[in-house]
Amino acid sequence: MFFFYQIVLILLFLISPFVIIFRIIKNKEDKKRFIEKFSIPTKKRIKGKLLWFHGASVGEILSIIPLIKNYEKKKSIDQILITTSTLSSSKVLKKYNFKKTVHQFYPIDQSYLVNKFLKYWKPNFAIFIESEIWPCMFLNIYRKKIPLILLNARLTLKTFNKWIKFKNFSKNIFNKISIAFPQNLETKFFLKNLNVRKIKHIGNLKFIENNIINTDKINNNLKVQLNKKNIWVASSTHLSEEIFCAKAHLLLKNRVKNLMTIIIPRHIHRVEDIVDEIKDLGLKVCLHSEKKNSLKNADIYIVDTFGETRKFHEIASTVFLGGSIIKRGGQNPLEAARYGAKILHGPNTDNFKDIYKYLRSLNNSKKIKTPNELANQIVFKKNKRIGKKIKNVGDKILKKTINVLNNLIKDEFKKT
Repeated sequence: MFFFYQIVLILLFLISPFVIIFRIIKNKEDKKRFIEKFSIPTKKRIKGKLLWFHGASVGEILSIIPLIKNYEKKKSIDQILITTSTLSSSKVLKKYNFKKTVHQFYPIDQSYLVNKFLKYWKPNFAIFIESEIWPCMFLNIYRKKIPLILLNARLTLKTFNKWIKFKNFSKNIFNKISIAFPQNLETKFFLKNLNVRKIKHIGNLKFIENNIINTDKINNNLKVQLNKKNIWVASSTHLSEEIFCAKAHLLLKNRVKNLMTIIIPRHIHRVEDIVDEIKDLGLKVCLHSEKKNSLKNADIYIVDTFGETRKFHEIASTVFLGGSIIKRGGQNPLEAARYGAKILHGPNTDNFKDIYKYLRSLNNSKKIKTPNELANQIVFKKNKRIGKKIKNVGDKILKKTINVLNNLIKDEFKKT
């Protein structure tokens, strides 16, 4: 099976230059740094102990920022390497003034490139986040006797079923993990069945407050206008979910004065279609990119620019999270909940089961199936106590995680 995987990777490697050129044209790749994906480094490896973290994209990286801050202060760590696969994640990391930490894009999972990467960076520890399982990399890390940690590991039933179809191949990959820290008990069960040698459940790192540097606030003119409205937010919506929320707005409009629904689509290239659909319902739409627009008579305010989600979560009393009416597994509700917002979602939240379960235990999330149910659950008053409770859970998980990792790193460094 691994042989066939290698063949597929070689074929993908051959066409990868064309794919990357296309992605550069679409502004999805860094035109100066794409060479890092071919294991051509753009940063220097300094002498001493190197701790390597890898996460796919923004969500995974934000979950480990508190850990990075901790290891920046450790004298025993000389350099920290963070690798990611997406352009957006590299932009997020630029906001932090890290001194020891460098970022590189993750190499294509092909044996030659993986070996080249490991030979240059020589990590003393490899820490992969959540669902990042790369066969070539894992095998080569194991051969070089580098301890490999799967941190905040997450496997859904769907993902597990895919791995278990190739049982021997999968077990041969997963048993290369030195220790795994699953974010929930379901993942712990799946990892055990995939032959991970050592497993320890601490909790979900996403509960940890990362205190992201956020200099981008809602401008005063918009803030003044929004303060006159009763607002709620529909965040990270997918196809058909915008019209679902617009119908809820229609149902609520006659009951609530100065009602405004703020919609933040997951994919902003769909905005024109979204606007047309909502206008067909007889609702007035305003776009965030049109800065001079008056909100006086607007029903729906669509955020059609990147990187704006957090500041609208901050002002909302109710947030509906998309990818949950359709089968996308939902979105992480913790950011909005931290600000005291009530969380509403559809029936499909498999990717964040444990988090939604926790919020339900606090009576702060509700599953809805129809626009009418959505309209009936919207509130316009924050619950500030929720944020404190989430912070307490996160602080405990952070402390435990740091203690366990510190002991593992300390023991390994004694050997070298």
